[in-house]
Amino acid sequence: MIKMTSCVLLCGGMSRRMGQDKGSMKISDKPMIIHILDSLNNIINELVIVLNDEKRILEYEKIIDETQYNYSIKIIEDEIKDKGPLSGIMTGLKNITGEYALVIPCDSPFISTNFINFMINKEKSLNKDALIIYHPTEHDDSIKTKITNSEPLHSIYSKKLYKNIFELIKNNTLDVKSLIKKINCEFIKIDNKNILKKDVNNLNTPEDVFKN
Repeated sequence: MIKMTSCVLLCGGMSRRMGQDKGSMKISDKPMIIHILDSLNNIINELVIVLNDEKRILEYEKIIDETQYNYSIKIIEDEIKDKGPLSGIMTGLKNITGEYALVIPCDSPFISTNFINFMINKEKSLNKDALIIYHPTEHDDSIKTKITNSEPLHSIYSKKLYKNIFELIKNNTLDVKSLIKKINCEFIKIDNKNILKKDVNNLNTPEDVFKN
């Protein structure tokens, strides 16, 4: 039996600071989301794209040519609306067939194949609920600091966490780091070899796009 390698791409944000839909916004003459889909090619088996309404699903179906990719693509709607990325992660995990999923936001178009390969390879030996990357500090490497400096939207989560996330959302606890505090995580630091700062660089405003 082939082990499925899964990815969840979060595209459900409101993009208020950007002023337009980020995933479909063009960077270097192609939509931001396509940069990410291209980087995932030849690495994963399946991609679940989570959006927040049917109208945007129809728009993304026009943007994405599935024949260009050698992995399956499923575009789905947030199970619980207007609850932020935690709901997107929950919805994505519910719809993967693999045991884990690499979670990526749609506003990180410069994420590299090196980063994706590294994370997928780390997943193979993962026996915890999640693999969380974080920005290291010079003097403090405590769990609290790792959580504070984490990049939870560029990390790996177990499909089994669906119920944990549902309970948090039911109690209106919507910060993804609140989930990390409650589960058994492996942490891995951002360095200059396998995980570069550009891999976790989010483009949130027009100024961010101009700088890049």
